[in-house]
Amino acid sequence: MIILTGGAGFIGSAMLWELNRNGMDDVLIVDNLESATSGKWKNLSGLSYSDIVSISDLPPLLEQNRLGNVSAIIHMGAISATTETDADLLLHNNYHYSRKLALSCAKSDIRFIYASSAATYGDGSLGYSDEEEGIFALRPLNMYGYSKQLFDTWALKKGLLNHAAGIKFFNVYGPNEYHKGDMSSVVLKAFHQIQETGQVKLFRSHRKDYRDGEQLRDFIYIKDCTAAMLWLLQNPSVCGIFNLGTGRARSFKDLVTATFDAMGKKPSIEYIPMPETLRDKYQYFTEAQTQKLRAYGWTGTLTSLEEGVRDYVVNYLQHECRNFDTLQP
Repeated sequence: MIILTGGAGFIGSAMLWELNRNGMDDVLIVDNLESATSGKWKNLSGLSYSDIVSISDLPPLLEQNRLGNVSAIIHMGAISATTETDADLLLHNNYHYSRKLALSCAKSDIRFIYASSAATYGDGSLGYSDEEEGIFALRPLNMYGYSKQLFDTWALKKGLLNHAAGIKFFNVYGPNEYHKGDMSSVVLKAFHQIQETGQVKLFRSHRKDYRDGEQLRDFIYIKDCTAAMLWLLQNPSVCGIFNLGTGRARSFKDLVTATFDAMGKKPSIEYIPMPETLRDKYQYFTEAQTQKLRAYGWTGTLTSLEEGVRDYVVNYLQHECRNFDTLQP
């Protein structure tokens, strides 16, 4: 059995889709579905899994050895809002909970794959290398990134990354993010703005070295992420912390233009001031260094920004936000 935390969330439910596509459905989903109106439950519709338990139920089940033969824990569950201000809540969910799962896996020799984040890199002044000797020096810009950094450094100190794989996700976009609200990708936000007004609003640049709309991020399509995660699951000897991005930074203007193109519309962009509360926490540039994962043998191909946006828009968003299921392309 595979345990998938955050299994009803964005990356988690997409990973369930990937597992199902590859003939695996003995999967225990660990998540809280929140209210019916949140729509999070829809991410599981059409997908196959063996059971679902709440987040608080998992640690005692593991400690009491009541789950039988567990081959892997894929830990995607976390508070992912970069604007979350409750530091204690982030520590509890993103750090202490992850520690419990990692220790259980180490004790029982269970494969452990977990989500870190590119938010750990802060303003990028120290680069985007996933080599482990530089991880202790990183300085995240927000508490979310810090909670992920805490776990990365703790796992390194304890030697747990000799037996586990951590993934630093860059800017992921694609189906099943519909419940994320303000934390959803710019593609989803742009799609709705174009539908409603024919125009997209982007933040102005507040740095002289970046033009409006030319802030750069490493955008990666969710299907590329799940393919890489499946490879890590199938190659348990591959351990450590790995970046997961395309290795090529693209501008928000590029991303929005691709969305307009996929919808068959002419681009129309308005630049608005960035809220002052975000200006000192904003990443103007991210770009994954991906050599490390390649050096371990991963040969996966990556979807271009234009191809990924088109697949998302044409095959999902224009079909009333269709979710992943076993019939999707």
